[in-house]
Amino acid sequence: MSEAEIRRARADDAPAVVALRALVFPYLVRGVESTRRMIEQPPPGEDWAAWVAEAGGRVVGWAAAHRNTQTSTPGVGDISTLHVHPDHRGRGAGTALLDVALDHLRTLGSTRALTYARTDSLPFAQRHGFTASRELRYSALDLRTAPPMPEPPPGVRLLPVDGLDPRRVHRVDAEASPDEPGDVPIDSFDFDLWRHEIWDNPGFDRDASTAAEVDGELVAISLVQRDGDRMWSDFTATLPAYRGRGFARLAKQAALHAAAARGVRTAYTSNDEANAPMLAINEALGYRPVDSQWSCRRTLS
Repeated sequence: MSEAEIRRARADDAPAVVALRALVFPYLVRGVESTRRMIEQPPPGEDWAAWVAEAGGRVVGWAAAHRNTQTSTPGVGDISTLHVHPDHRGRGAGTALLDVALDHLRTLGSTRALTYARTDSLPFAQRHGFTASRELRYSALDLRTAPPMPEPPPGVRLLPVDGLDPRRVHRVDAEASPDEPGDVPIDSFDFDLWRHEIWDNPGFDRDASTAAEVDGELVAISLVQRDGDRMWSDFTATLPAYRGRGFARLAKQAALHAAAARGVRTAYTSNDEANAPMLAINEALGYRPVDSQWSCRRTLS
């Protein structure tokens, strides 16, 4: 039995949740306001829910689960995050949080559960019926020496997404996402959900986020989520018809340059180990690995 009390997360838990995340996963970037909004205004249609483990009046664990509406694969539920303070592991809090998250997915009719686990947490995941699937590399870039602003080739414009029609930005995201390596395809990312989760997110930096435009068409994007002097590359992608011409690197380098000019000091990103083109771009930009996680999957009865 867990020494901690498990309860539904409240908006005023946001500062403690962010502090816990910074301790357990220092490379994950979601600030207090973004976390508070997630709890108060969950994404539409996902039946998102979160819980905390509380011991001695302190938040020592957190888990969130939701229906995956971004894939056409039926019955998929995600446990998007589960973490426990290092001083409180091995006392049942992680198992208790996982149990309530899995029960929530069952009530949604999910038949498959997906989550992520660090390498040292794989035994815990495996004991609870999950099978490791794909390796995800987390990388960091020190922006105190900012990458130079790239010089686009003739006919190409690099634009901050601020002021652009968000539907144009969403189109690039939605058309590029199905090619992302993963356990299920991201092929059903509708505009309303995208706008809620990305465009209207309090941490979305529209000035640093950059798009590449060719002959009036947006062909590549690099989106930035920010918390103080840290940033997360939310998604960098190119429309399939324009790949292989350097547009993703142009957009990402410009986004990093703009973020550094706005006070960001460390940039984080993640990539599936099978995503060789994006890994090559990040390595060329100077990113270095800081951790790995594994996607894990389980069938639900």
